[in-house]
Amino acid sequence: MKMTLAKALNAGLRRSMEDDSKVVLMGEDIGRLGGVFRITDGLQKDFGEARVIDTPLAESGIVGTAVGLALRGYRPVVEIQFDGFVYPAYDQIVSQVAKFHYRSGGRVAMPMVIRIPFGGGIGAVEHHSESPEAQFAHTPGLKVMACSNPVDAYWMIQQAISHPDPVIFLEPKRLYHSTKADVDVDATPGELFESRVVRSGSDVTVLAYGPTVKTALTAAEAAAGEGKSLEVIDLRTLSPLDMAPVLESVRRTGRAVVVHEAHVNLGLGAELAARITETCFHSLEAPVLRVGGFDTPYPPARAEEHYLPDLDRVLDAVDRSLAW
Repeated sequence: MKMTLAKALNAGLRRSMEDDSKVVLMGEDIGRLGGVFRITDGLQKDFGEARVIDTPLAESGIVGTAVGLALRGYRPVVEIQFDGFVYPAYDQIVSQVAKFHYRSGGRVAMPMVIRIPFGGGIGAVEHHSESPEAQFAHTPGLKVMACSNPVDAYWMIQQAISHPDPVIFLEPKRLYHSTKADVDVDATPGELFESRVVRSGSDVTVLAYGPTVKTALTAAEAAAGEGKSLEVIDLRTLSPLDMAPVLESVRRTGRAVVVHEAHVNLGLGAELAARITETCFHSLEAPVLRVGGFDTPYPPARAEEHYLPDLDRVLDAVDRSLAW
């Protein structure tokens, strides 16, 4: 079936709820409204108010309640309405959700998914276009995943829900309704925590995740017209990072560019650059370059096109790498 990314997430949530009666959805306006982005549209009607729960506007309370549900054997799936709204729940996430399994000596699991629409590109107001992934990837005890297409969205949300550890599930909001693909609901899904080569190339390795995978693929297409061959890797999981495809690619190309919307300073690109340099130092023909947001708060909507990594900025980094 051809689905948008939003419809694929909806279908994945529906299938998880059908397969396991312990899966419970929680969030602001996710019931009757179906969520701001309509990801949970129709689920409360089909599964009832006891399993698709409209919560008060209190992120810390939502996540705290989900902790209690997980301790009692449920698998709560929490929706944070916008990325910038996750911070009131940050204490609960890093102090309780991430540490409970370790604190209990492995006796108590914390099977929970926290869904966060992230990134910019929708012309939103302040606090609606953040990219907080590095803060969660830096926290031991959390798995952090980022889908970039409908096929991954459908399968990865189900895999995250069935996983025994807590998962921060990042969804690129600007791709919710603009990206369509054929989703085979009877296929066998790939491994959960693996990076994937989505375009083969020989000159430069371009690493991306979430919304910037599409940007990287567009850049690769444009570069091909100039006789440059870019290999694009969708990281898919930010913690743990699957470095095997990355290192294999960089050993062949000798060059790497990392693209993400978050600030370049201390972002995921810094960790990737460090790991690539430590392992592939003798294969590198140029430093690992990073393309990302500027070290400022996310700008007003009229200026976001200058803030977000785009085709020209990616191609500029590719040219600098090749000219080294």
